Amino acid sequence: MESIKELYRIGNGPSSSHTMGPKKAAEIFLEKNRGADHYEVTLYGSLAATGKGHLTDQAILNVLQPHAPTAILWEPKTFLPFHPNGMRFKAYTAAGLQIDEWLVYSIGGGKIVDETAPQDEKITIYDMNSLTEIQRWCEQTGRAYWEYVEEREGSDIWDYLMEVWEVMKNAILRGIQAEGVLPGGLGVRRKAGAYFIRAKGYIDSLKNRGLVYAYALATSEENAAGGLIVTAPTCGSCGVLPSVLFHLQKSREFMDIRILRALATAALFGNVVKANASISGAEVGCQGEVGVACAMAAAAACQLFGGSPAQIEYAAEMGLEHHLGLTCDPVCGLVQIPCIERNAYAAARALDSNIYATFSDGKHRVSFDHVVEVMRQTGHDIPSLYKETSEGGLAKEYSLS
Repeated sequence: MESIKELYRIGNGPSSSHTMGPKKAAEIFLEKNRGADHYEVTLYGSLAATGKGHLTDQAILNVLQPHAPTAILWEPKTFLPFHPNGMRFKAYTAAGLQIDEWLVYSIGGGKIVDETAPQDEKITIYDMNSLTEIQRWCEQTGRAYWEYVEEREGSDIWDYLMEVWEVMKNAILRGIQAEGVLPGGLGVRRKAGAYFIRAKGYIDSLKNRGLVYAYALATSEENAAGGLIVTAPTCGSCGVLPSVLFHLQKSREFMDIRILRALATAALFGNVVKANASISGAEVGCQGEVGVACAMAAAAACQLFGGSPAQIEYAAEMGLEHHLGLTCDPVCGLVQIPCIERNAYAAARALDSNIYATFSDGKHRVSFDHVVEVMRQTGHDIPSLYKETSEGGLAKEYSLS
């Protein structure tokens, strides 16, 4: 598995696969072809189907257009075999001669690859790729999941995770204060501030639940507005983990180092899914985004509350298992309906998974690794209508009129 730095990517929303990935691909192509007279970019499959709502064209044009005229072509019905999120970049001379061509894919979490080799050089950091192996290591050595992360990543990982945590917190604080309508044409108003104020009027469990909702909404609304966020594991699911950790730090006074260790553990679970299945909504549906985010948050919460390696694995397993089959059908291709609300709901479910696991001894029949494999197969079986194409489900049935 790769470094967790490849999972936690800092960037602007609204989509890691549809915005951050294409922007990075455009930057790489520009560096190779700065002298071109004009560019042409063809978007395929999911990128074309929901690209306008995700600002895919703007992400590419913002990079290429200042240097030369750029045409964006849309092929939503063409799904390339390697991955649904395909892009073909072409560069031309003034005489119309093609000087370069690059077919590249945005596979989720801001990661881009081509069919021959990753453009981000893939460096294997972890020697174990399954939770079963890692959990066994923890139990045999008496060490924690985060200690495995530190062993493989080195001590400098804590500086990076501190940067991640600062960006996460700032997104929540900005989102709580912001008001108005989100861009995109759906007329969705920001709700985080109102939820935050209302939650303060309650006591005990209702207050806690309301605050978690508010923090998740804040981050997800910032993402929808193109604000600076952290993929966890994607832009579309970026509100789940930060809201859980922010709430627990505020309510239970956990020190930053405890939060950073929880972030490390959460990323380890997300990395296992990324390595053995997918975190791309276009490939496996929202189970790979919000489902994985819920699993990551459940693992992090369980660790903060002193869960054993088995209990932490159980919490994560429930977080993912009970999102199996979740479709990705955003209305108008925007990361707003049902995405924003879904983040808040998954954050609450992550806390429930933690509570359920801590009541147990950690023993259960279905392992996290098994659920990951089921999620991978389920994702492949889900029709493309329900995988970020806006051709089915809520995206089809909902009308702006």
